[in-house]
Amino acid sequence: MTAPLSTTSKKIFILALLVLTGNWTSNTAVFAATPPDQPAIGIIIDDMGNLEQRDKRALQLPGPVTFAFLPHTPHARELAELAHQLDKEVMLHLPMEPIEYDKSGPGALTLHMTARQFIQQLTLNFAAIPHVVGINNHMGSLLTQHPGHMQWLMTELRKRKDLYFVDSYTSKNSIARQLANENRIPNMRRDVFLDHDRNPDTIRFHLQRLITKARQNGTALAIGHPFPETIAVLKEELPKLRAQGITLLPVSQLIHRTLEKSSWQAYLSR
Repeated sequence: MTAPLSTTSKKIFILALLVLTGNWTSNTAVFAATPPDQPAIGIIIDDMGNLEQRDKRALQLPGPVTFAFLPHTPHARELAELAHQLDKEVMLHLPMEPIEYDKSGPGALTLHMTARQFIQQLTLNFAAIPHVVGINNHMGSLLTQHPGHMQWLMTELRKRKDLYFVDSYTSKNSIARQLANENRIPNMRRDVFLDHDRNPDTIRFHLQRLITKARQNGTALAIGHPFPETIAVLKEELPKLRAQGITLLPVSQLIHRTLEKSSWQAYLSR
């Protein structure tokens, strides 16, 4: 009798099948395990869930790119399920009130909410996206400046356990990371936006900035969007990372590596 496939073997089999049938592109070998002291980057693709075909193309990016889904968008649930099946890390892209024009969309957390309203809406947002392992803010230049609301958020994250927080850093006055640290929530801040300008050459320039920051600091994190230009550049450039001595990690592992480094430095400075 043939032994049953392990979970890992099943995932490998599924990915192989997708590649053979032309439904998936894989560069697994390119992203094989690398030395722990090698500079590492993470890439989050935000704003997932609105456009099915566009977002499916984004999910075909090679390697452990992380995807952040907007709650209550038409295709978020099904695409988050697909991302999980394909071993892509899933985040909740949490809408928060900005300073100026408010296009934060459904499920937004706003300054006028009471604590009860805030928690109710946050609970609905979590329920809208399966397989969430972390969150980052969508917009939020106003809300991330307010300690009371950020404390409400971190309290809920602490209750849920095993969730990380990424400050998209839409405002230089954000105190979100400070509150995350005070509440012992694993966290990181975005270092680079890849595609404020959708010109492919500009996207490549910001990807190189990300790599430079990783070489300087050990780790670096970028945020991009499922624009056709962004996906085309990343599809071409990500398989080249290993040859450049750069590791691409899911955000959870990138945060873990960053925290390990900071803890070690703190120990040495005692």
